[in-house]
Amino acid sequence: MRMEPVPLSHPPRPEGSPPSDAGVDTLPKMLARQASTLGGSRIAIREKAYGIWQALTWTEYESYVRRCALGLVSLGQRPGETNGLILDNGPEWLFGELATHAAGAISLCLFTAAVADELAGALKRVSARFVIVQDQEQVDKLLEVRDRLPDIRHVIYVDPTGMRPYQGEPWLISFADLISRGERLERERPEQYEALLKKGRASGTAVMILTSGTTGLPKIAMLSHGNLLAMGTKWRDALRIRPGENWYSMSPPAWIVDQMWGMGVALVSGMTMNFANTPETLLEDFREIGPHLLITSSRFWEDMASRIRVRMGDAGWLKRTLFAWAEGIGRRALEAEERKTATPISLRWRKRIADRIAFKPLLDRMGCSQLRSAFTGGHPISPDVIRFFRATGLNLKQCYGLTEAGGIFQVQPDGEVKPETVGKPLPDTQVMIGEDQEVMVKSDANFMGYHQDFAATEAAFREGWLRTGDAGYLDEDGHLVIIGRREEIIRNKEGQAFSPDYIETRLKFSPYIKEAVVFGEGKPFLTALVNIDFGNVGAWAEDRMIPYTTYNDLSQQADVAALLREELRRTNGRLPDAMRIRKFILLYKLLDADDEELTRTGKVRRRFVYGLYLPLIEAMYGDLTTLPVKGKVKYRDGQVGVIETSVRILEA
Repeated sequence: MRMEPVPLSHPPRPEGSPPSDAGVDTLPKMLARQASTLGGSRIAIREKAYGIWQALTWTEYESYVRRCALGLVSLGQRPGETNGLILDNGPEWLFGELATHAAGAISLCLFTAAVADELAGALKRVSARFVIVQDQEQVDKLLEVRDRLPDIRHVIYVDPTGMRPYQGEPWLISFADLISRGERLERERPEQYEALLKKGRASGTAVMILTSGTTGLPKIAMLSHGNLLAMGTKWRDALRIRPGENWYSMSPPAWIVDQMWGMGVALVSGMTMNFANTPETLLEDFREIGPHLLITSSRFWEDMASRIRVRMGDAGWLKRTLFAWAEGIGRRALEAEERKTATPISLRWRKRIADRIAFKPLLDRMGCSQLRSAFTGGHPISPDVIRFFRATGLNLKQCYGLTEAGGIFQVQPDGEVKPETVGKPLPDTQVMIGEDQEVMVKSDANFMGYHQDFAATEAAFREGWLRTGDAGYLDEDGHLVIIGRREEIIRNKEGQAFSPDYIETRLKFSPYIKEAVVFGEGKPFLTALVNIDFGNVGAWAEDRMIPYTTYNDLSQQADVAALLREELRRTNGRLPDAMRIRKFILLYKLLDADDEELTRTGKVRRRFVYGLYLPLIEAMYGDLTTLPVKGKVKYRDGQVGVIETSVRILEA
């Protein structure tokens, strides 16, 4: 039965935040407005470089974008063209992308981890004219496929390290040279930049984003300036974000989350964008900044929960006992909060003691002591992970969205957090459940369509509502519960339907399970392919003097098999009988995006994995206990290797 759309009312706009301005209809215009309003008094960007935090004000931010945009124009950039960006999280990403928009062009961010063939395919699809890249590694990838990219005029590199051998190559230009070109043009034509800004319109395409591609070739979603500004306004108003609050950029710029925030929320609200020194120092720098708000993938929180639990397991008796006591107190207080019942005075006092001696030091060490809200998005996460962190006092909540909706549109309001749901819609957003249980959304942040794919664009909407492709329902409090991808819901031999995601997220609460993929369509019982967490299982093995060399060696150890069997049995005990795993295999290699088993955002490409490992899956429904395997592995340099080993078929 079709249900009525459910809007969500939120508190009024936070004091000190500017109201929406009809004249500010593009992203570069919003940057110009913040530069004139916040100017040199507020920090817009903070980056750690060479061990020292460097800050840029909004005035300086706008100046870099201005010069970069004019530099692109001096090179021949024309409105309507598309530029590729293959950059790490850093100020140059913001400068390059907003400069592209200011010049009237469209941006497409790509993953720095992508191989040359992936980059060439995406850039060719959009006829990219300029590509801004991070360093020599990305330059080498593009030089490798240069003959397939005839539309690219120049590749602009940020980091000059190692680029001396390329001097004299006219195809390559440094970012510093781009800025210098912009400065010269500004001196010659000081009115040029403002003239460019005046031509921008809210309806113009600003950003293209590759969808996850879990079921095939990724589509290219197009978002307008108006879409991103609308999403930024929704978040600013719903969370009452104030200028100067800290956001820590840690998701790749090619993912919708950092696009939504860097190109939307931070611009609209005046937040400070913070960037780590290097990917290797990301967690260390995170602790130094102590952000106020954070959205990142479920894998980040799953890994953090695993590290905490493993370290506590390795701690001395006193610390283990103290943490177990504090966690028990935190969980009881959380249960009272979820039931919306009064917390007994004695429990409140014990919770204060637990906070002081256990949780506050833990949150401070994690860098989460200043977080007023943290969100997990992308792949579903186990409610156990949510409750684990909320018991410590960390305000972690699930949220939900998709690229085509302009980012995350469904969040948990404070005061009514329910770990099994993804909350309620943001302001000026409506959610409806279709007749086939499909979640649909109507919002001014919904995308414009897919690049050069009219049929897919038409199929994405129904009577003005965006079809998410996910099945779900609204509970008695109006919270949205996501069941899973409609196309991935499976039925066993008895016809019982369920979502593999539901089981997989609960399996991954184990600190020893990195990834799990559940199968069972038309079968008498469920099976799973499991990746061990190499770090945690390796530490467990070393503590027990179990020798191993490689991931493959460790995954096939008999003691490790016994450990993982116990973990699966523990999860099975919390699941209905029909949803329990009966047999599983510990995979001999990690699922990897370079082998096309995962998307670049870490989602499992279920159909591809099924086809690739079909002999292993079918063997779990027979009488075999071991199975010889021969698999291919693609390395980062494009070479393909072969693994020959045997795997055990284990009873859960």
